Amino acid sequence: MNHDERVLRELVSEYGRTYADEAGIRLKDTPQPLYRLLVLALLLSARIRASVAVAAARALHEDRLDSPRRMAGADWQQRVDALGRGGYRRYDERTATQLGDGAELLLDRWGGDLRRLHEEAGGDTGELRRLLQEEPGVGPAGADIFLREAQRVWPELAPYLDGKALSGAERLGLPKDPDRLADLAGNTEPAVLAAALVRAALDKQVAEDCLRRAS
Repeated sequence: MNHDERVLRELVSEYGRTYADEAGIRLKDTPQPLYRLLVLALLLSARIRASVAVAAARALHEDRLDSPRRMAGADWQQRVDALGRGGYRRYDERTATQLGDGAELLLDRWGGDLRRLHEEAGGDTGELRRLLQEEPGVGPAGADIFLREAQRVWPELAPYLDGKALSGAERLGLPKDPDRLADLAGNTEPAVLAAALVRAALDKQVAEDCLRRAS
């Protein structure tokens, strides 16, 4: 095992947990988990700590705001209250509006089923990324977050390692080529690899700890 492989082994061992797992989403290629992932991606894309976004996603689920129909049917204040309970206060009012508008768009255009959006993209990852950004509040960063996690159930995307994940690889002194990183990671799921690399990008201490243990 070479140095790069040791670094990745340490990284995945300590930090290889997807954000969907952290939010309690049992990701499957079915409408509700995919919708919960989209909401999580929107929340994570704001300039806010990932732990707060995850807590807010859990709070929305606890209030049963976990499907497009329920999200669209809830009133604005219900969404604000759930976000606030999760600690998502800085962006709660704007995000509550985006969640309501996005749920309505998803229902109107894709019948509330993100698999239909996936089908519309016709296997083109760039088109899939563009379509996701039609959802209010989901910009390039949110689309990337969704796709990094969705490659677990849409494997044709893999390895989906976006700029944020590759900046984590750079911080670790690893190659910035997605296919090369996937090869070095061996049997590690691409979604797990992506999440671990993002954690290294977001926290310098993560990278330093892994490099020290791998040396």
